[in-house]
Amino acid sequence: MHRIVIQRPGGLDTLQLLEESVPEPAPGEVVIACRACGVNYADSIIRMGLYASAKKLHGYPITPGFEVAGTVAAVGEKVEHWQPGDEVIGLSLFSGYASHLRLPAEGVFAKPAALSFEQAATVPTVFLTAWWMVHRQVHPRPGETWLVHSAAGGVGSALLQLARLADVQAIGVVGATHKVEHARSMGAQAVIDKSAGELWREAEHLAPEGFDAVFDANGVATLKQSYEHLAPTGRLVIYGFASMLPKNGRLNWFKLARDWLRTPRFNPMDMTQSNRSVLAANLSFLQSHAPAMREGMQWLLERFADSRLAPLPVETFALNDAANAQRRIESGQTIGKLALIP
Repeated sequence: MHRIVIQRPGGLDTLQLLEESVPEPAPGEVVIACRACGVNYADSIIRMGLYASAKKLHGYPITPGFEVAGTVAAVGEKVEHWQPGDEVIGLSLFSGYASHLRLPAEGVFAKPAALSFEQAATVPTVFLTAWWMVHRQVHPRPGETWLVHSAAGGVGSALLQLARLADVQAIGVVGATHKVEHARSMGAQAVIDKSAGELWREAEHLAPEGFDAVFDANGVATLKQSYEHLAPTGRLVIYGFASMLPKNGRLNWFKLARDWLRTPRFNPMDMTQSNRSVLAANLSFLQSHAPAMREGMQWLLERFADSRLAPLPVETFALNDAANAQRRIESGQTIGKLALIP
């Protein structure tokens, strides 16, 4: 088998391809022969050494990657629901950049026939993150108005689709004109193109009373204004800090420290007077909620199977080209998802 390993945090050259023996499943485990491996922006943060769960829950050396799709290669004792050859999706805490992945059977799900392996491998992380924020934190009501930053990215695209299913009016925000049509196709009622207009002036025009929820993965660039544009009882949901991180694979520690100091600190006294809330989510720290995650995956896969949810466009790279895949996702120019093909 082959897998990508990061011996220690650093630049793109730290992504090394190793050749090893295919693992044998232990009791209760499944080995997946991976046909595609999802790529997420979090994988780049792991490579840089800034992803908290990678340091606290795993350490280095580490193989990044949270999601794969493929066929069952082997099953361990006490595994009853899977057989070799079954087409499956695997949800993993790291280790996903690999041609073969050993997982507990609880982390394996049947791949909907409607999805290709590339599409299936890019579902779990972004759609589960969106599902958790929408249905475990925000609890949508029909008729609400949401603002979705990074609306052409993986989580943003998933949020727009979940908003549509919940009869919520979602306004998407994108950073380039070539992303506008994709956001509309995912369900955005309107799209604000930051490269062509002033974000908050347009947001105020579209939602003069404020937003019932704002989903923000930008960090310091937008958090303060996102909070200030909430309606009474509005909820700001934070799931990333992309504007603080580099687009060229190299950390600027001065900028990182400056942006950390500039990041808003929300005042609980103001929150109680304005009836606004701040929520946050990180899928990799939700392992204690594994039953809820399984529930969310089943809910999502049912809706992919009957086409209520649509897969995202996927840009593919060879497994040994993981550095270029991460360079591409860090550029901020991608639409949808990326996948590695072993």
